[in-house]
Amino acid sequence: MKKILFITVTVLLLYSSCKTDFEINAEWKDITVVYGLLSQNDKTQFIKINKAFLGDGNALTMATNPDSCTYPPGTLDVWIEEWLNNSQSRQWTLHDTTIINKDPGTFYYPNQILYTFYADTLYENAEYRLYIKNNTNGKVISSKTPLVHNFSVIQPSDPQAAAFHSPNPYQVKWYSAENGKLYQVTIRFNYWEKIVGASDSTRKSVEWNLGTVKSQGTEGGKVMITDYYGDAFFQYLGNQIQYNANMIRRVAVPNVEFIFSVAADDFNTYMEINAPSTGINQEKPEYTNITNGIGIFSSRFQIIKPHAMHTQSLYSLKNGQYTINLNFQ
Repeated sequence: MKKILFITVTVLLLYSSCKTDFEINAEWKDITVVYGLLSQNDKTQFIKINKAFLGDGNALTMATNPDSCTYPPGTLDVWIEEWLNNSQSRQWTLHDTTIINKDPGTFYYPNQILYTFYADTLYENAEYRLYIKNNTNGKVISSKTPLVHNFSVIQPSDPQAAAFHSPNPYQVKWYSAENGKLYQVTIRFNYWEKIVGASDSTRKSVEWNLGTVKSQGTEGGKVMITDYYGDAFFQYLGNQIQYNANMIRRVAVPNVEFIFSVAADDFNTYMEINAPSTGINQEKPEYTNITNGIGIFSSRFQIIKPHAMHTQSLYSLKNGQYTINLNFQ
């Protein structure tokens, strides 16, 4: 029996009450799978381009073979156009590169082929258009995306210290970004630790995810709010940082970082459609913004705001019930 597997994750649930014998009789056709997120935070941009595959035998086994889902060298011409004020301003030709550190999974690893281009600056007011030409069959795959704009954080404000010692909730506030839809706020706590026998201290970090917030629209400028409790923060640190009898000392880095990560509207929709199903009906609609292919081409943006830790919060870190045994100095 022939089986087909896309590079995007697809789960087939076969119930005993349903007929489970099936044949895929359709002839194979080239289906290009694209995954790319542009960000003006980065100077080097990466686009993942693969193909769906069809063959005899076990699809999971075929997925471990790079030839099953990668195009041969020279098959694709890939470029991105930048359009500003209805005129093309720049163009980049993307070149394939191989990364060597992909984590283990269903598909082949640790090497993966990605398409990349370098730009000192991407302009938030521009539109970026992706084109992929298959030189074997002449098919052109395309998509386009705006960028998520920069935005302002209201609270914690500069130079306000980050506080975690009050029993009352603390609010995090910011203005929504133009073209932004889904916001995730994370607090990164950085620290140094030194154990017996080590010549140097080691820098480590713990990231505490405050969850996600969605804006009502994508026009930007709306006040967004989420909150957190100091007790929950210290309890999380106590669970994530292990007690070590050989620990000489731990020292908090002066700044904690508030990280605001924003996904564009298309990217948000793609994640919603592909989130794990929790109901009885496991069938999902397909979503793609790729013409003549499948996948997602969209954008994201991130702001990192460092804040000194409040002196009373540092005292709670050293002496509080959740972290007192971690030997913070």
